[in-house]
Amino acid sequence: MTRPKIALAMIPGLETEAFRDEHWQRLDAIGTIVDRAPLETFDDDRAAAVLGEADVLLGHWGCPTLTGDALARAPRLRLFAYAAGTVKWQVVDAVWERDLVVTSAAAANAVPVAEYTVAMIVLANKGVPLFAARERDPEALVPLNRRISNLGKKVGLVGASLVGRHVIELLRSYDLEVAVADPYLDESEAARLGVARMELDELCGWCDVLSLHAPEIDATRGMIGADQMALLHKGAFLINTARGRLVDHDALLGELQSGRLAAILDVTEPEPLPADSPFRQLPNVLLTPHIAGATGTELWRLADLAVEEVERFAAGQPPRHPVVRADLDRIA
Repeated sequence: MTRPKIALAMIPGLETEAFRDEHWQRLDAIGTIVDRAPLETFDDDRAAAVLGEADVLLGHWGCPTLTGDALARAPRLRLFAYAAGTVKWQVVDAVWERDLVVTSAAAANAVPVAEYTVAMIVLANKGVPLFAARERDPEALVPLNRRISNLGKKVGLVGASLVGRHVIELLRSYDLEVAVADPYLDESEAARLGVARMELDELCGWCDVLSLHAPEIDATRGMIGADQMALLHKGAFLINTARGRLVDHDALLGELQSGRLAAILDVTEPEPLPADSPFRQLPNVLLTPHIAGATGTELWRLADLAVEEVERFAAGQPPRHPVVRADLDRIA
């Protein structure tokens, strides 16, 4: 095809923070960027002019939703390459009706989430967050498991998602047992991944660490409730890097306040937690502000994936990481 014209849509400043010079050089080599200043809205005159020329829309955080009206302003648009994770907030039915090719950098974003998760699993099994709390306050009520170690400990993963599968791969170098609960994972695929397959309640009763990697959809909201937490043994850790709404936070708070369980929460409900939230005061809770995903230089990895998708489009090749309409009920 002829050199595609490329429009940008993202929070201003991300074009220099999330992309390196080499990314722009690669794009300049195969296409023409219509306007170097990213669009913040699709509703003004500048957007109409830029979208009117675009064959490709390269988006990132802050990219407006591709509504029917926006698509009407972009009659030539054929590819939406999103240099971030979920596209659920950017695409609507009109996108699929237009038969637009949509790609996502979720696979690249899964890498830092998995790295964070594995680090926290290792620290949790060694009791590091709890020992640190006790060092600050020797009277702190923390559920120290008598088996403080990583050797032979049992890790339960909820979701064989992109993140979940990368966690499995990274955990291979540790002497841990790993099992997964996922309704879409069958026994043969579990065997191929080298993990045991369990139902959710069985997994909760089995593991030392329960780590969540499921999408937030109707079927998963509140999936870790009072019944599941009651099955976790004393001293077990809950790690959540997925979405806060997967967990019944009232039930979790009760278990944490009793000192029976511990938690590492990168996501919460609500997010962020109020300043006076009791979760912030508990010694057996480690809170981080939704940083497991790509931050800083890790954003370059997402840009690499998105730029490659544009290159493949320009070369007439199929995308490596397409998102299709049927995916939306299963992805984060």
